[in-house]
Amino acid sequence: MPGEPGHGVPGAESSERALILVVERNPAVQKLESFLLKEAGFRVEFAKDGQEALDRARTNQPYLLVTEILVPRVDGLTLCRRLREDAATREIRVVVFSHLDAEDRAIEAGADAFLRKPFDPDRLIETVRRLIGGRKSTE
Repeated sequence: MPGEPGHGVPGAESSERALILVVERNPAVQKLESFLLKEAGFRVEFAKDGQEALDRARTNQPYLLVTEILVPRVDGLTLCRRLREDAATREIRVVVFSHLDAEDRAIEAGADAFLRKPFDPDRLIETVRRLIGGRKSTE
């Protein structure tokens, strides 16, 4: 469960060591997200689709998950709902990224934050840090 030692969640260690799981279809954006999050001190793993993200979330217990809405197998909103329905994953923070005007739907699905594309590197890092600090954010 998030908050317990060994689950990628900040405890005695600094919050920047939190594990972040990212679901991103675009390889160029994936590389940029990886670079930015690692440079900010976070540990980063990637999932190729929503089902893999759900499986990895259950196994690896990331502190935060970043997903697009339009990802294969299980879309980002369904992924968010499934994370919230499962006692083992309901505490994982979720950031939804999208070109779609879907902030209300993302929040209804249980997202902690919604970010609009195009990708804003500073906003991503700021939002991740805010969520690790326990506050919600939307843009």
